[in-house]
Amino acid sequence: MPTTMRTTTLPSGEAVPVLGQGTWNIGEDFSRRADEVTALKLGLDLGMTLIDTAEMYASGGAEEVVAEAIAGRRNDTFVVSKVLPTNASRTGVPAACEKSLKRLRTDRIDLYLLHWPGSVPLAETVEAFEALRRAGKIRHWGVSNFDTDEMEELTRLRAGGNVQTNQVLYNLSRRGIEFDLAPWSRQRGIPLMAYSPVDQGVLARNAKLEAVAARHDATTAQIALAWVMAQPGVIAIPKASKQEHVRQNGAALDVKLTSQDFADLDRAFPPPTRKRGLEMI
Repeated sequence: MPTTMRTTTLPSGEAVPVLGQGTWNIGEDFSRRADEVTALKLGLDLGMTLIDTAEMYASGGAEEVVAEAIAGRRNDTFVVSKVLPTNASRTGVPAACEKSLKRLRTDRIDLYLLHWPGSVPLAETVEAFEALRRAGKIRHWGVSNFDTDEMEELTRLRAGGNVQTNQVLYNLSRRGIEFDLAPWSRQRGIPLMAYSPVDQGVLARNAKLEAVAARHDATTAQIALAWVMAQPGVIAIPKASKQEHVRQNGAALDVKLTSQDFADLDRAFPPPTRKRGLEMI
């Protein structure tokens, strides 16, 4: 079990864990549900109290798995869910939120995100988010898969400055956001939430990580995860549907990378030298 759960602070002032739990691809097969619920519960026991889900994941099935996992401990869990861009209108947002609340079996979502930019004007989505916040249906709101120009557009809007996070693809092999989005976000105190921090398991099999892993008696996946969590203002949300993987993720908190480790990882996975389009998977 990790010694202590590190936290980062949202613009609202609320502290959240730097290591949470993702639920992408969870809830798609009922025969695996019991194992998925058990894994999420173990993560909560280990301090990974931020759980990220979305109405899109398994067409709501992931939210239903989360509901089972947090039953009886809702007040100790920070629930993040996402609304699809097609539902991001003035009337679509509250309707989608009600459905998510019902599947999650809760009266509020702690952080509600727009899943990616769509055709609905951002101002309309923000207006709908703010109405939900005033009504107590959500506590905070944010976005996902927004690049720097889209974040600038958002923060210029009335109430756009209430954005609490931007959830993006970020890991050692996908470092494009470091050129401008990450520094832009840090300067404004807006944490980034890194999905696929182990690149959907690809980095767990990457030989370039083996030397650093050996120095720490850790797995390559733990090194990849520790690297993401070492970045200032970044929250990692790996998915783990097996208890063994949950424990390994939790133990990554105890990996303290050295300056030599960071230098070696930069050589193996060079940071960007120019602007790249935002990656999504």
